[in-house]
Amino acid sequence: MQRNIIQDLIAWKDSPRRKPLLLKGARQTGKTYTLRDLFGQQYFRHVVYFNLQNPDPWFLELFNEGSIEPRRILQQLELRLGADIIPGETLIIFDEIQEVPHVLTSLKYFAEETPEYHIAAAGSLLGVFLHQNTSYPVGKVQTLQLEPLNFREFLLASGQERLAKQITDHPEEAFSNGTLLDAFREYQFTGGMPEVVQDWLNQHSIEHVNHLQHQILDAYRSDFSKYSDNSLAVKIRQVFECLPSQFAKNNEKFLYSVIKNGARAREYELAIEWLVDAGIVRRVFRVQRGDQLPLKAYLDHSSFKLYFLDLGLFRALAEIPIEAISEKNSIFDAYNGLIAEQYVLQELSSFHHSLTYWNSNSDAEVDFVGQFGADIIPIEVKSGENAYAKSLKVYRERYKPRFAIRFSLKEIELNNGLLNIPLYKSFTFPSLQPSLS
Repeated sequence: MQRNIIQDLIAWKDSPRRKPLLLKGARQTGKTYTLRDLFGQQYFRHVVYFNLQNPDPWFLELFNEGSIEPRRILQQLELRLGADIIPGETLIIFDEIQEVPHVLTSLKYFAEETPEYHIAAAGSLLGVFLHQNTSYPVGKVQTLQLEPLNFREFLLASGQERLAKQITDHPEEAFSNGTLLDAFREYQFTGGMPEVVQDWLNQHSIEHVNHLQHQILDAYRSDFSKYSDNSLAVKIRQVFECLPSQFAKNNEKFLYSVIKNGARAREYELAIEWLVDAGIVRRVFRVQRGDQLPLKAYLDHSSFKLYFLDLGLFRALAEIPIEAISEKNSIFDAYNGLIAEQYVLQELSSFHHSLTYWNSNSDAEVDFVGQFGADIIPIEVKSGENAYAKSLKVYRERYKPRFAIRFSLKEIELNNGLLNIPLYKSFTFPSLQPSLS
């Protein structure tokens, strides 16, 4: 299974200004497999791996008692392992690093005193733990974010390397065939969680897909209680379970009343922060102005939408039947594009993490607005081939952006500054940006 992030990991390995690496991401996104198997075993002679979720007592004693001076730590690790840790040849991995705060703190000293060593760490609930007064080595680590597989990675995992390359190399060319559309439909119900994708490719069992997705959702639910107090855990679960209802009502923003009658923001803001910090949901704020840089200066923090980490998990949580997606003529038509917005945000989040949305005081709303260099680009998502976008028209007339993007099932087309990108080519967006200039 190939992951796009490997190129970033190689760049980190070869950087002369390398700092310890911290790979972040929600549970089950494949951090361990990517870091240890795809990267470590292919680009280093030796990999030394420690899982801190269930560490050996000697490891806890090493970091929790005595100095965390790097050379002492390295020497003790060599003695325990009976092997040399060689700069440039050995990758040291601390997995689930948030479970042992002293290891996280030690990264600062590895950066300052032993930069010649390759130290990598991974954390699933790191954002949650950092809000519990865990010391973070600010400025002393390089961070990368691992997302679920996007559609291109799904094609590669499916053995469609040639197809993925053809689309990537020539995104502007009109192109569709049965194999591509079949893979696209499959991705809508599997999503991008690596274990689910691999099981589908091995078994092609819809029942297995559903079972695995619900297992992951249940694991998230278990984390609510394990990593928060009882009162907060109840609120986290309430927000989590109400997400499909938020989408179904086509709300202009997250409505607390959907959680329960009379619910207020102050009751649930910590629960929402927990889900965001855990990487389980993505929060997209409303932007008040669509013509001013930077967008972050014009966010309305009281108005936001919550999207799920992965569209396959969202489908399972919302109990959208796979049959509604696998029908030849309905890919996104069912459920008014519930999955379409989720899909596009997931694709764009693989390379851009600061999207907003916009609406006017009337009924005009643009799904996403992003800052790309010096350009503010509105992005509209359509679930079918009927690509008329009234709200996008209102936005363009008001703010006069140089470019606009529309994702739909229509083929690629650039007309008067409006670029239509087929949904199944969304991963080509970075390479299409130069064609806008």
